[in-house]
Amino acid sequence: MERFLRSWRQDALNRGQHDSAIYIGDKVLALTNSDSDAFWLAQVHFSSNNFTRALALLSRKDLISRSTACRYLAAHCYIKQGQFEHALSVLGEHNPTDLIRNNHTRRKIQHQSHVTLRNGRSATPRNDRAEEREREDANNVRFEAAMCYLRGLCFAKQNAFDRARDCYKDAVRIDVQCFEAFDQLMKNSLMSPAEELEFLESLDFDSVSSPDPSMAQEAAHFTKMLYTTRLSKYSSPTILSDATETLSTHYNLAENPDILLSRAEALYTQCRFAEALELTSSILSTSQSTDLTTTSSSIPAQNHLGHAPAIYPLHLACLYETGATNALFLLSHMLADHSPEEPYTYLAIGVYYLSVSKVAEARRFFSKASLLDPHSAPAWIGFAHTFAAEGEHDQAIAAYSTAARLFQGSHLPQLFLGMQHLALNNMSLAHEYLCAAHAMSTGAAPNSIPSGPPGSSTIVSGAGGDPLVLNELGVVFYHQSHLTGAIELFEQALVLATSLNCEPSAWVATRANLGHALRRTGRLTEALCEFNECLRVGAGGSSMGHAPFLGGGTASAAVATASGVRGYEDRGLSGSLHTSRGLILLELGRTTEAVTALHEAVRVLGASGGGDAASGAGVAGTLLSRALELWAAEGRLQDRAAFEETMRQTSAAPSKRRGSGRSREHKGKERVAPEEISRRRGRQEPFVEEFTDAAADVSTPAPEHEKVEMDLDDEADGLLRRALGRVRHSKHRRAAPTTPDANETPVPSNERSRGLRHALGHSRQ
Repeated sequence: MERFLRSWRQDALNRGQHDSAIYIGDKVLALTNSDSDAFWLAQVHFSSNNFTRALALLSRKDLISRSTACRYLAAHCYIKQGQFEHALSVLGEHNPTDLIRNNHTRRKIQHQSHVTLRNGRSATPRNDRAEEREREDANNVRFEAAMCYLRGLCFAKQNAFDRARDCYKDAVRIDVQCFEAFDQLMKNSLMSPAEELEFLESLDFDSVSSPDPSMAQEAAHFTKMLYTTRLSKYSSPTILSDATETLSTHYNLAENPDILLSRAEALYTQCRFAEALELTSSILSTSQSTDLTTTSSSIPAQNHLGHAPAIYPLHLACLYETGATNALFLLSHMLADHSPEEPYTYLAIGVYYLSVSKVAEARRFFSKASLLDPHSAPAWIGFAHTFAAEGEHDQAIAAYSTAARLFQGSHLPQLFLGMQHLALNNMSLAHEYLCAAHAMSTGAAPNSIPSGPPGSSTIVSGAGGDPLVLNELGVVFYHQSHLTGAIELFEQALVLATSLNCEPSAWVATRANLGHALRRTGRLTEALCEFNECLRVGAGGSSMGHAPFLGGGTASAAVATASGVRGYEDRGLSGSLHTSRGLILLELGRTTEAVTALHEAVRVLGASGGGDAASGAGVAGTLLSRALELWAAEGRLQDRAAFEETMRQTSAAPSKRRGSGRSREHKGKERVAPEEISRRRGRQEPFVEEFTDAAADVSTPAPEHEKVEMDLDDEADGLLRRALGRVRHSKHRRAAPTTPDANETPVPSNERSRGLRHALGHSRQ
């Protein structure tokens, strides 16, 4: 009968009929009165959320003190009820660390068949404690590890994060297959990236058990690769990529959501937001039902539900970074309708309000998300970002400090604290926090970055790291006038970003910072090259462009309609780059190119409509006015130089002609009578007087270039007079010379003809 009832009980549980399983399980326990049947029935109560009934059942016959499994289940019931003190009283506050040593030495004891004494005799080892531990059931060991995990949960709820971290680490050391404890360590960032990698290498994966002994080694290697994908993406990119690639190709897990999520996290740390968004969108668009042959209008919306909660923060961050406001709006509404009690629902709403610059509303929803899940790092970071967005630096520092206390292994709170102190011009505090962030992200010593100009060997380690930390440290050194150290840090940040395969457009600001540091040190040509490279990368279309988001084929339609990344900041950055180019070109003396660059800066910054970018347009406009003045002055100098050169050439040519003319005149004068020479001079005198009178009518002095023109006109008139004189001389030689009347005044030929026509008109009248 017992076998029949147990089969019925198990069948009901497999079908999810908990009431039937409880009813039949109670009858089995009444017949057998065994501890295993009591524990099984308590588990069914626990699965049905009947925690009080499960505790009452376990309290009978003192099962909690006699059975490790029952003690674990009772503590778990207390934790579900929020009674952490009662849970710790059942579990105890100390971990069985002796099981950790036993885990490493167990296989050695198994292969040790005898012990050779000094007298040469062989004896069987009589270590009773070791033999007793050898005979322990594997399930009891795993329950001990699970109880260490529960102790960690209790300490974490009491904000004793150091003790919680130790409990989680002991749980994984006792049973390497206790994934819950390992997940808590990674998810809550309780260790730095370097500590995570070191802890992973210290685990005994050879203790992984397998039904097939021949597959034990492969199972251990597979487990280690799975754990490697959960490490921080700043610790060792090469190890992470190798593990992900092996799992994707050799074990055919390329489409597994956890593997895709790990790859998306790596892409996000590399600022390749569009590619990360494609992966997260592909995870969310995966149909949860493989046997559906038809589609309906509700399926696309439902596809965003039923996934692991870890996917939503990363997906929301990618949507925010790519400016997909419409997609954020739709996702927030869908989650609010179908998952109103989940923390990531309020996180999505907060991210949407932050993307549309409604900071107060975003703060309210981030706060709600942090209340539902006090250990949600994205909620705390978003809550602090809302204060930073409004310039409330004191409140932002307080929120970031809370996040740093909750997530001791993450370098992001330390980084943001350093950025806030940098905004407040507290350079010493900013340097201290940024050095701590660098040590966390790379595993370097906290004092590896000096307060002065750093050395290349003491900054970047081989463990990876975050290039943004190096950029912010370079900004600190720049403001402290340590320009050499700032240049070195900016260059190392760019080298590290390149080694991590980061998106080049994400580090345009770092390259611009490098250009400013080079400009201040007088390396103008190198600085101009950096700014040109910034504009070239920005024109390539990523974060600097204003084109719509270009997603891949796996992105959803809602994502494909997203706008460009940070159009407001991009206009400000692009305009500042043109302004910087114009300033350097002015210093290099290339005024025409400077005018063009500054004109483009004013155009780009003026299109922002207000804010910091519009104020930058005022600076660019001032520089443009100055550049135009320099350009005009250079133009006048060039014109004057050209006029002087023309005048020298023109004055040199007539002097030669005058010399030859004088020689011919001199020869002719020998044959001309003196009275003829006086007659020529007399005829030319009124013409000279007429020109002199016209020139004397000028009342105001002419400008310099007009004086040059007048000098050229005088020279031309002189040439004309001499030519007219020679013509008249030849005419008088052919005609009979007559003695002119003393009152006769010669006029040019045109004046004489005009006077003749006037006289004829009078005669007709």
